[in-house]
Amino acid sequence: MKKTGSQIITELLKMHGINLVAGIPGGSILPLYDELTRSGIQHVLVRQEQAAGFVAQGIARSTGKPAVCFATSGPGAMNLLTSIADAKCDSIPIIAITGQVNTTMLGTDAFQECDTFGLSFPITKHSVMVKSAKELLEAIPMAFKIATSGRPGPVLIDVPRNIQLEEVEFDSWPKITNKKLEPKFRSNKKEMASTLKEMSAALLKAKKPVMFVGGGCNNPSSAKGISELLEVYEMPVISSLMGIGAVPSNGKHYLGMVGMHGSIAANRAMHDSDLVLACGVRFDDRAIGLASKFCPDAKILHIDIDAAEINKIFIANLSLVADVESSLPVLAELIRETAKAPKDEAKARAAWFKEMASLRKESFSVECGKDKKSKVTNPRAFLANLPEKAKEAGLKPEDLLVTTDVGQHQMFAAQYYPVLAPHTFLTSGSLGTMGFGLPAAVGCAIANPKKRTVCISGDGSIMMNIQELATLAELDLPVTVIVFVNGTLGMVYQQQKYLFEKNYSASVFKGNPDLLSIAKGFGIEAINADTDKDWAKKAFAKTGNKPRFVTVSVSSEEDVLPFVKAGKANIESIN
Repeated sequence: MKKTGSQIITELLKMHGINLVAGIPGGSILPLYDELTRSGIQHVLVRQEQAAGFVAQGIARSTGKPAVCFATSGPGAMNLLTSIADAKCDSIPIIAITGQVNTTMLGTDAFQECDTFGLSFPITKHSVMVKSAKELLEAIPMAFKIATSGRPGPVLIDVPRNIQLEEVEFDSWPKITNKKLEPKFRSNKKEMASTLKEMSAALLKAKKPVMFVGGGCNNPSSAKGISELLEVYEMPVISSLMGIGAVPSNGKHYLGMVGMHGSIAANRAMHDSDLVLACGVRFDDRAIGLASKFCPDAKILHIDIDAAEINKIFIANLSLVADVESSLPVLAELIRETAKAPKDEAKARAAWFKEMASLRKESFSVECGKDKKSKVTNPRAFLANLPEKAKEAGLKPEDLLVTTDVGQHQMFAAQYYPVLAPHTFLTSGSLGTMGFGLPAAVGCAIANPKKRTVCISGDGSIMMNIQELATLAELDLPVTVIVFVNGTLGMVYQQQKYLFEKNYSASVFKGNPDLLSIAKGFGIEAINADTDKDWAKKAFAKTGNKPRFVTVSVSSEEDVLPFVKAGKANIESIN
């Protein structure tokens, strides 16, 4: 059979279950766009290429499946790189396909030529520039395998324009299977059995154990494994920002997020523990604070699919290079099979669990740190009550999915919004990209049309990709955008308050646009929660299932607390 490069790309995408891509066309990718109209694949026209990557992330983060985005060469690909880097930092499986100038023009500084492959190399899991259409038959399937195997991540395929047009002959399409690549350095079966047995013994001897879960646990299979372990071995659970959702936030085991803006209970538990079972988590700097005081007296048991994360920050007493979903059920069974657990340790663990549960109740009052002089909305109570507000409007709380931008509103949401399941709280963690929330909400809503996606943003972050209100309006998706308005870059303002003697350099807006009028200009229903007592019924109304845009005023002096200064121990928080 004979096919062009563009035909090969679209057919292989369909064979991998891709029925939608996000992007913006341009000269170097026009042959692929020309074929796209005949492929049956839906295209989401974003208004800036960075948003295309975040739309793909919204799909991937909410489903656990890979998603695809397109961009043209030069500025298009450069705009896309931020969202690719974000996906790499948070281990999100997306496939980015970029156009490139003709192969005969490479290296000549041709119009809109940039070294996309070279620039993308450090921020992707894998990058490739194809030099013939036939290479696509291997490159596309391999991209999906690499993106989804082991620790997930983004893959970029750069395709010169002439390769998209090149017609090649081949006998058959590659066989597409769900079989994933074996992770490098994975613990073998014998080592896994031996290490898990040692881990079970260490857990049974512990008096103050803590489970520390990260993004590697934020999927239904891992959540089930965690639940199975907690049924036979009770211990407090804390999470990183990316781990939120791995265990229900209203469950008796969860103490909250750890770190610079973590709960007092989570930070205290980690500091006082004598054993930390770290699962799918990498001990990043915002979570651990001063490393020497993070868990000074604890044994570290570390399970992670990425061998590079083992012993990177802390030397583990016991470690396993494996996925959490297959490891924890075995660990649970080993503990269950233990005939007699040491009585003194079991009694101490029960007392420890009770103590931490009590501390958890005290950790996050919605009145914590509230600016007493302010008459505007308390962001903590506002976010904590959102599911109930949605319920009053006829929505089930479990039918809400949340995306956030980056800043104070993000930390308030991480602390107070009740996240009950994996893949329901989508946020830019490691890279911390302002502008993530709105396009990610578009992708999330596309992938979950029967639910309502809530994008929580701030008046600083929303401006980063506000043009995507046009995409949202065009697609008429069930998304409610909620913007906290305080006239500042809130997190920068807060850090300047505590670290730079209130020298508010470039963090206070001299003027704020009328965001409600802007939303109306895009054709989206706009609601002022400050003045409209029925704002929630309108924002979450099932009628029409259309997009809505809500603003709510909060005080610029409303700090995210606890707040741990950089370089300090987590237990030295400002309260």
